This record gives sequence, C-alpha cells and structure tokens, in this order.
Amino acid sequence: MTAPIRPAEEPRVDSRRFAPGHGVPNHPTLPAVILRRALTPPMDTRELERLLAAHGWGGTWLWEVFPYHHYHPDAHEVLTVVRGSARLMLGGAGGSIFEVEAGDVVVLPAGTGHEQVEKSGGFQVCGAYPRGQENYSTIRAEAGFDEGIIRQIARVALPRADPIYGIDGPLMNCWTVSR
Repeated sequence: MTAPIRPAEEPRVDSRRFAPGHGVPNHPTLPAVILRRALTPPMDTRELERLLAAHGWGGTWLWEVFPYHHYHPDAHEVLTVVRGSARLMLGGAGGSIFEVEAGDVVVLPAGTGHEQVEKSGGFQVCGAYPRGQENYSTIRAEAGFDEGIIRQIARVALPRADPIYGIDGPLMNCWTVSR
C-alpha cells in the first residue's frame, strides 16, 4: 500500500482575479488560486483522489487541460498537476499565462477561463469538483456569455473545504476574504 499524500506545510499562494472579456465571464468576486508546491511529486493518483474526496471534491479525471479557452459556469474546479509542467492561460484571451509544474494545485472559481498553451514532461493533471458540482458544463469562449450565465456563476456554492488542506486551507481564506 502506498503512503498517504502529505501536503506541504506552507505552500506559496498566488491569487488573481480577472475581468470579463474575450468571450469569458470569469468569476465576479472570487480569484483563481494557485498553491505552489503544495504536493511533492511523484504522486500516487489513487492517493490523490482519496485526499480530494476526504475534503469533499469528486468527479476526478486524469488528463490535461483543453488547448482552447473554455470555462465552467456551474462548477468550481481544481487542477492538481500530477506530472510534467505547462503554461496555462487563465482568465481567457485577456488574462495571464501561469507556469505550473508537478505538485502545484490550481483552483478555478466557476466562470474562470482557462486554456493549456504549452506542455512538457508528460504533463498531466487530476481534475475534480466540489461535491454536487461533478456534472458540470463546459463552454468554449467563442460561444460567449450573457447575463444568465453571470447569474448562474454567482449562484455556484462555495466548496466546504480546500481540496488539499481541508477546512482551514489557504483556498478558504482566499475565497472568504474575496466574497
């Protein structure tokens, strides 16, 4: 049996809010949050899925990020980098590029645009969603958004816990302060 995953004691926390534009609504109040080196690679993905589930995140999948701008109007999303590295554009075409590597955790509030720009080293993420948000929609930026989408995003419930650190995790602080 593999050892349980132990999160880093103090990950570096990057957070950024994005204005709507270029077909992407982004979240009206919550920032995207990146927990740098929150986990130590290599990771057993089954143990990672157990950790996420213990904190109320499910609907897990293993793959990469779509190579086009898209967003989820009805779910928050965590992307835990399991292997390799990538450049992700967050916030849509008018957003910013972030370099992520194995051990980084990216948490996107509902409506936040994201796209994989470049990848290396067998880049792979484990994606997951707060309990009750696993049946999410994916909308490409070229489809745009309207006031109904903005209202839908604002109604998405906050997760009960940070996907990696639980109820006292850095995500909860970032999203409570931003509300």
